[in-house]
Amino acid sequence: MTSTPSPTTTDEISWVLTPLLELPGVLHAVIATGDGLVEGASDGLDRASAERVAAMTATVHAAARAFTSAFTDTERPRLAQTVVESDLGYAVVVPAGENTSLAVFTSPEAQLGNVAYQMQVQVAALGRALASPTRQQDTTVRS
Repeated sequence: MTSTPSPTTTDEISWVLTPLLELPGVLHAVIATGDGLVEGASDGLDRASAERVAAMTATVHAAARAFTSAFTDTERPRLAQTVVESDLGYAVVVPAGENTSLAVFTSPEAQLGNVAYQMQVQVAALGRALASPTRQQDTTVRS
């Protein structure tokens, strides 16, 4: 019997989340596909919560794009970030490459500018990592 592993910061691309989770006020983070699937999530979220966040990340991002389109008559605007503010804190979503988004949830006291900047730094690092070719083990025997 196998079980589905819960998302953690040890997932293959979840290393992107670690520096964000170390920022003051950042409570949770998720990497989500454009169709709402979890690619990585912080340890503080159980699987069900991470899946809901990933689904909502895709929905919020699509709604923000449609909202911007309605104002500008631009068919596919490129979003830099989507921010939702509540009494509990901020939810920030940024594009993280083709068909991927990065989302964080912070406390109300978090320095939003610093969080947004660090999200962009991590997105750039993720892009570089995904663009790098996979290293092949050297199979030649040397004498």
